[in-house]
Amino acid sequence: MRLTKLEHAALILEQNGDRLYIDPGSFTTAITESAGTVAIVITHEHADHWTPEQLKRIVDANPGVRIFGPAGVVAAAADFPVELVTAGETVEVGAFTLRFFGGRHAVIHSSIPVVDNVGVLVNDTLYYAGDSFTIPEGVAVDTLAAPAGAPWMKVAEVIDYVLAVAPKHAFPTHEMVLSRAGKDMSNARLTWAVEQGGGEFHALEPGDSLDL
Repeated sequence: MRLTKLEHAALILEQNGDRLYIDPGSFTTAITESAGTVAIVITHEHADHWTPEQLKRIVDANPGVRIFGPAGVVAAAADFPVELVTAGETVEVGAFTLRFFGGRHAVIHSSIPVVDNVGVLVNDTLYYAGDSFTIPEGVAVDTLAAPAGAPWMKVAEVIDYVLAVAPKHAFPTHEMVLSRAGKDMSNARLTWAVEQGGGEFHALEPGDSLDL
């Protein structure tokens, strides 16, 4: 399975000619080449993780594509046929097995409502928790998408998260809110955390790929 990181929180997974998109949002360059897409996972309703425009481009190019998200996404994206998924569910679509975890977005501030959020484990290999620190119970994570910067986190929290998950591999996501200096600092902290469990950190930039 091949992973390609796009800007911010968007990912592409490719397996046996099938393609899966995760969180194509407003900080991600317009997706215009999406042939072969069988599924889209949207972890939560915030615009940096999905937009109607991004979704429409993919759906128009792939009329049979299936879209998965929690209840908040189903409501926010009511113009699209989003299928409701919750923690504990497993879905088979094309070459992908999707297992869902969690349920709520991390707290940003007491004045801001906490929305629905699901993490997803793809083919028992890649785990991405969306905007949360949900640990997939009972799973030995091979590759972790680790948040690098966000209004809902501080670096101590993501270090503890990576230490707890102890993945074999990890790479940064959710980093468009950081300057170049901020990315470098976050990558250094994440590298240390991953290496404590004997894993390897991959400082992927948008457009970079990794074979899983």
